[in-house]
Amino acid sequence: MNIHDFQIVLQEVPGEISLCFSISGCSIQCKGCHSTFSWKKDNGSILTKKYFLEQLKKYKGIATCVLFMGGEWHEKELIENLELAKKIGYKTCLYTGQEKVSIQLKKQLTWLKTGKWKEHLGGLDSKNTNQKFIEIKTNKKLNHLFFKN
Repeated sequence: MNIHDFQIVLQEVPGEISLCFSISGCSIQCKGCHSTFSWKKDNGSILTKKYFLEQLKKYKGIATCVLFMGGEWHEKELIENLELAKKIGYKTCLYTGQEKVSIQLKKQLTWLKTGKWKEHLGGLDSKNTNQKFIEIKTNKKLNHLFFKN
């Protein structure tokens, strides 16, 4: 599993400071995608357990969530990383263009964003979006957290 980018983000998971890992190899390739760098599976470098653990330890007490932008196509590795993050005390989130993910993957998530990017419908901050931001424990759709007043 290759990581193209690592960032600390504030808006993707409302109320959380998230360690965001952008995974390479997305086959959905939505028209208008802001992350076309993620399409080629060989972009970036291998996300090693050592590097992942270093980031989790480095930002423990500062960040509260681990967010993967994609990676569900590497389900076994993704689940292992999510389990590790949870063990250390992080909440977890996955952004995917898919409509559904496996039950095994959901068990490791606090939140899940689903749905392809469709420019004419907008993103999570649009009331017309096809995308959903779900709290896994309650199965509640939380898109309203992204709406501007």
